Amino acid sequence: MELLFVTLGGATLGLGFRYAFPGRHSYGVLLLPSLGASIAAAVWAALTWAGWKYDGGWIWAVTLVIAGAGAIVAAIVIARTRTAADESMLERLSHS
Repeated sequence: MELLFVTLGGATLGLGFRYAFPGRHSYGVLLLPSLGASIAAAVWAALTWAGWKYDGGWIWAVTLVIAGAGAIVAAIVIARTRTAADESMLERLSHS
């Protein structure tokens, strides 16, 4: 049950970061929430396999911080990469 809650927390963080960072026009609405959810689920599973107790506070904090950081990095990298690729393609198409 805790895996469900932490996955929803990661999705919520991803959704919040979608609207907190510029460049959201360059990727889909569900990309960051799904990325946050998948990172949270993977980190939670890895930490429980490593022996961390699911009722402790640190597993929650570490999992949600890593999921949030992953969503932030993805938002920044995808927006920059997509903007650069779009500008490059516009330049090539306008000189053809």
